Amino acid sequence: MDKLKIIWTNMAILALKDIYLFYKKKSIQGAENVKKEILNSPKTIYFAKQYQIDDINPKYRRIVVRDYKILYIERKGAIFIMDIVCTKQSPDILLEK
Repeated sequence: MDKLKIIWTNMAILALKDIYLFYKKKSIQGAENVKKEILNSPKTIYFAKQYQIDDINPKYRRIVVRDYKILYIERKGAIFIMDIVCTKQSPDILLEK
């Protein structure tokens, strides 16, 4: 079975950058570890409906890594990583995505 192509949107890349910078203030190694975990998690997707539909915004599926939801959709045989959101923030923020 071929892995699906993973495409990161600009919004998701910016969110990852913000997460990295947040952790970098405390520890460069910690920031690298979180970044690596987030970047590697979509690589585990073998079929589009593998992970749960997000309970707050059901147009997305989600992968949870640490305190973050990686939100994705499938289009034309590819996985689009749409955004990364902190699970500690208000759920209302997800409704706006």
